[in-house]
Amino acid sequence: VQLQASGGGLVQAGGSLSLSCTASGLTFRSVTMAWFRQAPGKERAFVAASRSGGGSITYYADSVKGRFTISRDYAKNMVYLQMNSLKPEDTAVYYCASRQGFAVNYFDDWQYASWGQGTQVTVSS
Repeated sequence: VQLQASGGGLVQAGGSLSLSCTASGLTFRSVTMAWFRQAPGKERAFVAASRSGGGSITYYADSVKGRFTISRDYAKNMVYLQMNSLKPEDTAVYYCASRQGFAVNYFDDWQYASWGQGTQVTVSS
């Protein structure tokens, strides 16, 4: 399995960024795709997940609910994270991750077997 994330950058507070993650070597419909982030000096934290099964069930951390949107393109094996109304506290390295099927503990990073390389998002105040 290979995951390739892209789309990070520098943006001012209140701005928007879109992250992309291309997945290969897996059956895309059968995996839960998620985004996590890690800020300097902090543990990696759940951001959003798109449940396996070909539907559109999604989950969000409270800190990003209403501002971030996760989506996936089954034809392209890609997952996206649209980030709006960005805040300085959103500054982190963002990682895409995948796991076979769905787990109720979808917010735990140890549930995910495959990870992308990370992309830096910096939000200036």
